[in-house]
Amino acid sequence: MEDIRIYCENTGSYENVAMGSTLKALSERVCPEVKAENGSVMPVLAALVDRKLVSLDYKVINPHNVEFIGYDHPDGRRTYIRSLCFVLQNVVRDMYPDKVLAIDYSLPSGLYCEIREMVPMEDGRPRVYFATDEELDQIAARMREVVDKNLPFSKKMMSMEECEGLFLKNHQTEKVNLLKSLGKYHYNVYFLDGQADTFYGPLAPSTGYLKIFDIAGFNEGFCLQFPQEGDYGRVLPMKRQSKLAGALEERSDWCAIMGVRAVGTLNGMVRSGEIVDLINLSEALHERKYAAIADQIYARRGSVKIVFIAGPSSSGKTSTSKRLAIQCRILGLNPKVIELDNYFVDREFTPRDEKGEYDFECLGAMDLKLLGQQLNDLLAGKEVEIPRFDFKEGRKFFEGNMMQLHEKDILIMEGIHALNPAMIPDVDSSKVFRVYASALTSLSIDENNNISTSDNRMLRRMIRDNRTRGINPEKTIMMWQSVRRGENRNIFPFQENADAVFNSAHIFELPVLKYYAEPLLRRISPSSPAFTEAKRMLKFLDYIVALTPSEIAAIPPTSILREFIDGQTL
Repeated sequence: MEDIRIYCENTGSYENVAMGSTLKALSERVCPEVKAENGSVMPVLAALVDRKLVSLDYKVINPHNVEFIGYDHPDGRRTYIRSLCFVLQNVVRDMYPDKVLAIDYSLPSGLYCEIREMVPMEDGRPRVYFATDEELDQIAARMREVVDKNLPFSKKMMSMEECEGLFLKNHQTEKVNLLKSLGKYHYNVYFLDGQADTFYGPLAPSTGYLKIFDIAGFNEGFCLQFPQEGDYGRVLPMKRQSKLAGALEERSDWCAIMGVRAVGTLNGMVRSGEIVDLINLSEALHERKYAAIADQIYARRGSVKIVFIAGPSSSGKTSTSKRLAIQCRILGLNPKVIELDNYFVDREFTPRDEKGEYDFECLGAMDLKLLGQQLNDLLAGKEVEIPRFDFKEGRKFFEGNMMQLHEKDILIMEGIHALNPAMIPDVDSSKVFRVYASALTSLSIDENNNISTSDNRMLRRMIRDNRTRGINPEKTIMMWQSVRRGENRNIFPFQENADAVFNSAHIFELPVLKYYAEPLLRRISPSSPAFTEAKRMLKFLDYIVALTPSEIAAIPPTSILREFIDGQTL
C-alpha cells in the first residue's frame, strides 16, 4: 500500500504514513503527548489537519500538515469537555431512566447541569429533580468507573428516521426538533457503551483520556467541573456564587415565558414567521429589568450617587448604561454618564505584560489616584474637570468639561474594573451601586449541548469591530484568547460584588448575528491562523436559521443588539 507523506508540526518533521491509517496511530508513534506553555504534559486529544479540527480516528488518504493538540489548545479543551459530557449523559441516563439530563450554562467553574422530569411545571419551567449530595457523589463515582474502563467512542451515520426514533426514546425532544429543523437526511451519531448521542465536534478516542473532573452541587442542579485553562492537572474548588445563581434562575424564567429553550424550537419560530413576536417579548423583558434595577437605585437615592457598570467584552455595558440612565430619568433622577476609559494613565506609564506588550486591561493601567480624588470631590459637592483620554495620542486632555453633582444627580460610569473594590479604595462604598452586565446565553443547541457565552460575545464583537473600527474578523479571533484571559483576571472574580445583575443576552440574537457574521467568517483564508476557529464558528452557525433583513428591521432602535449590528439611536 502506498505511503502518504505527512508534515507533523509538533515535531517539525515529515513522516511516512500508510494510506488509510489513523492519526491516532501516527500520534502514538511520533507525538503521544503534548506540552503546555507551563511545561505540563498532557495526552493528545484531537488534531488539526490543514487547520481543520478532526478526531484522532481520521484516516489519512492525502498529504497534510498535522498538528496534534491537547487540553492547552481551545479545541483540545472543547474535545475533552464534549467527551466528558457524553460520559455524564450515559451515567445519568442509566441511573435515572425516566428523567433527562440538561447541560445548560457555562459557569466560571464548569457547566451547570440539571436532571429534569419529563413533565414541566404549569408555567412552562422545567421540573428539576434535586439530587442530594450523596446522589451526586454516586454520579461522579459511576463516571470514574466508565473512565477507568477506557471505553471507546465510536461514530455512525444514521438516517433522520433512525435518529428520531432513537432520541425520542431517550426523551430528547429538543434534539429531534433541531435535527428536523436542519432538513438533512443523515446525521453523525456518536456511541458509548451502546448509548447514542449527537455532538457538534469531535470526541476523544476513549473515556480513559478523561481522568480529571468533579461534580459539585449548584443551585437546583450541579456543576460538572473540569480543569481550568492553563491548569490541566486539577479541578479548582467550587465557588458559591449567589448573584450568578439568581441570574440563571431569572434566565430560566424568561425562557419559560418565551417558550424557547433550544435552537430547534427557535428555528421553527423563524420559519413559521413568529420571530417578530419573540423579538418584542424579549425586548420587553429587557426593558422591565432595566426598570427594576432603576427602582433599586431610586430606593437608595438618599445615599447612592455613583452607579458603576462592569462586564466582560461585548456584554453590552454601553447600552446598559444608556438604558439605565433613561429609566432613572423616568423616576426623577438626573443621570450623568461618563466612561472610565477617560481615566487611563498616559501611555508611557502603562504596565506591560509578560510578553512586553502594553497591558491596558490591568488595574495599573488606570489613573486610580485621579479617579478617587475626583469621585470624592464630586461626592463632597465640588466641581471637577473630567478628562478625555485620546487613544491615538495615548494621554489625557483637560478641555473644560466641568461636572458637579447636585441633589438629584447620579453619576453612571462603565468599565471593566467597576466591580473591583481596589479601584476606589478610599471612596465611601455606601455611595456606590454596582451593576454587572453579563451575557448568559439564553439558548442551548439541544438538551446536552450548551452554547458558549464566550462564542456569543465574540460574534457580537466581531460584527461591531468590523463595522465601527475597521478591524477584520481575523484579528478579532486572534486576540480573543487574550481578551478572555484578561476577563478571568479582572472581571469574573468580582462579579459577586454586584448589587444587581443584568443579563444582556437575547433569545433571538443568534439568528441576527448569523446574518452579519457568516460573510465575515467566510473571508478568512485557509492559510490564516484564525481559520480553525472560523471553521468552528461557521459549523456552529450552520445549526441556526438566520433572520432576513426585514425581520431584523423589527428590532427596536434601543435594543442592546443595535450596539453591535448597526449602532443605536439613543
